[in-house]
Amino acid sequence: MTRRRFIADEVSGKRAALVGEHADHLVRVLRARVGQEFDIATGGLVYRGRITSVSAGRVEFDLVEEIPRSTLPDITLVLAIFKFDRMEWVIEKCTELGVSRIVPLIARRTNAHLAAASAKRVERWQRIARQAAEQSRRAVPPEVSAPIKLAEALNPQATLQIVLAESGERTLLRDVVKPEAVAGGAVLAVGPEGGWTEEELRSFQQAGWISVSLGNTILRAETAAIAATAVVASALHAL
Repeated sequence: MTRRRFIADEVSGKRAALVGEHADHLVRVLRARVGQEFDIATGGLVYRGRITSVSAGRVEFDLVEEIPRSTLPDITLVLAIFKFDRMEWVIEKCTELGVSRIVPLIARRTNAHLAAASAKRVERWQRIARQAAEQSRRAVPPEVSAPIKLAEALNPQATLQIVLAESGERTLLRDVVKPEAVAGGAVLAVGPEGGWTEEELRSFQQAGWISVSLGNTILRAETAAIAATAVVASALHAL
């Protein structure tokens, strides 16, 4: 049976620990007890961990042996902020799909109340990403940054820079993300509800981004983000 994976809160030599709510979940839901084994991720490495002690708010492990881990594609998702419940769903699912970074973006059409509240949501978004990383057996969760403005996002270090636009665009995402085109990683920008403004699209174009579409239908922001991430991740896995 496949062992559950957890990302360690503390690591010291060949010992690790889960603490706080993280540990309480293991004790309460999985009935953790001394001697049980789980996969424990520690800063990119993964070990078979054996529980040595269980107490309130703390579960300690011996790291018995290192085990192989899969390599994830280098994908940065620049995600314009939209309704928080739907955005959280995107963060969870795109973490499962393997994104390396999630960059919340305050776009021109981002609701002003959401923009104002977004900085206070970062810790929650990071927690959601961590939980999704553990569920999908990743060694590390994606980085979730503080919200930024468009000007700060225009010049990333990546081979391929893609912005999703309305379906009037003639270039399809599937035609752009050939394996040979994304060997150095990809950055994918997804707009807010209502889409990017013409001014924003011009800024992307002037910075060298490729404007693409997912097809003829207009998708919700959350649908577009997940679908586009799946297409890019599939191409990168093909390398």
